Amino acid sequence: MLYTQHSKHKNNDNCLNHLSRFIRLQVEQPMMLFASSRQDRLKWTRPELMLIFGSSLSMFAILGIVASLLARESDDAAQTAARAAANIVQLIDADVMHNAELYDSSLQGMISAWQRPDLQDLSPELRQLVLFDRSTAASFKGDLVLLDNKGAILADSLSVIPRNDNFSDRSYFKDHKADPSLGLHVSAPYKSRWGYKDWCISFSRRMSGPNGEFTGMVSAAMRLVYFKHLFMSQNLGVGSSINLINTAGILIVRYPDLEGEDLIGKDYSHSPNFQRILQEGHGSFAAMSTQLNARRLYTFSRVGNLPLVVVIGQSEDEVYAVWRRNAWLVGSATSVLCLGILWLTWLLCRELRRRHRAEDALASLAATDGLTGLDNRRQLDEAMETEWARAQRSGKQLSLLMIDVDHFKAFNERHGHQGGDEALRLIAQTISFNIRRPGDRVARYGGEEFVVVLPETDLPGAMMIAEQIRKAAESLPLFPGAQQPITVSIGVVSEMVRQGDKLEAFFGIADKALYQAKHKGRNRVEHRSSVAREMTDQV
Repeated sequence: MLYTQHSKHKNNDNCLNHLSRFIRLQVEQPMMLFASSRQDRLKWTRPELMLIFGSSLSMFAILGIVASLLARESDDAAQTAARAAANIVQLIDADVMHNAELYDSSLQGMISAWQRPDLQDLSPELRQLVLFDRSTAASFKGDLVLLDNKGAILADSLSVIPRNDNFSDRSYFKDHKADPSLGLHVSAPYKSRWGYKDWCISFSRRMSGPNGEFTGMVSAAMRLVYFKHLFMSQNLGVGSSINLINTAGILIVRYPDLEGEDLIGKDYSHSPNFQRILQEGHGSFAAMSTQLNARRLYTFSRVGNLPLVVVIGQSEDEVYAVWRRNAWLVGSATSVLCLGILWLTWLLCRELRRRHRAEDALASLAATDGLTGLDNRRQLDEAMETEWARAQRSGKQLSLLMIDVDHFKAFNERHGHQGGDEALRLIAQTISFNIRRPGDRVARYGGEEFVVVLPETDLPGAMMIAEQIRKAAESLPLFPGAQQPITVSIGVVSEMVRQGDKLEAFFGIADKALYQAKHKGRNRVEHRSSVAREMTDQV
């Protein structure tokens, strides 16, 4: 235990200065040691870095492989959905095309029969059988009519006596009248004025005279309920839809209907998705639906040579539902695996750090004086050999301070071994506090002797540092019962080291300088100026 009692001959100002210096010494030294320890904790050893690098590489490899597999499965899910939708599209295409061919065959048969000269000689009932094919009489198929060039009905599949109506207002009638080259025509959807009075489309052909003049047309209506029955038979996922659109962009039918919306007849000609469908003809792609505000997978195909396109829109949530569930499971397992790797890496790094600290502690114990915390004699010898060789190569001066505690034996007898140990620790701290440069070394030489190595320091610089140490030691607080402060004697040697000079001689000259300081009364600094000659003499 140290006390801060000062000798009575000191004035108050000196007491305050000495006390301030002592407190600063006691505070700054542990802080420097703490900072050094903290820097050691922040340093990574090569085995730790290799372990972290290997673990990181393993995790990145695992994540890369899993991401690649999940991306491939995602593509497979989209391709599987597109193939399934393409099969449905082909079935619908075939069915619609088959019925369109039946309609066209019936229409052409009606035109041929009507143009026979003897048709008018038949009875109305027989003429009805000749004109109208029974294959078009299914419940979802509408009426067949033959119109003159004014739109009036000349023949009607639903009545032996033609009904009194006129179709000149229909768009398909106007189209045939205006375009002699128009073949089989598929109309836009319209509401029927007869029968069920529901939505229909019309298949029609033009009739021309000998000179190509417009003489009328034949028309067969198809109720849109036919398409709904056809679409209902297909197995669609949740959120999916089947659409029939003509090449003008007019929606003919959609299944299932959107709740609260009647989309039949809606114009999609300006939709980017429809423009792409029309341009490509058949295929599939994923895009945002502006109507549903969601991404959908579109699979589509043109219906033969008809101006119709079948489009299946599938919800991406449904397409990727299974994949997302699997991806979540795989991702969770991968995350657990990576966390396990991180945990094991942390454990191994901690063990490596503990081992490294243990090795450092052993090395420190082997190189450090246990009492003062300074370098021991063994560490000093290694450091001096290094500095000696460096000074010989560089030709720069090397200085050495040999420090001895004055009257330490008597002090030890008076204050006991604990007091002596405390005094040595205090002197060691005082010396260390006055040695600031990173390359300077302080060591306990043995007993109450200390050594300071000052590379690239000339004699005036070494003397200045030695005097600072002497004054600092003299200014330390008195021990209880002591009449005099602790003092030190210091011998200084400084020389340009030459090739052939001996390290042992260098130490010997420092020891002589120390002896000279003790001989002259202690508590002083002495140096030997003729170092080179004395070294040569000893060699």
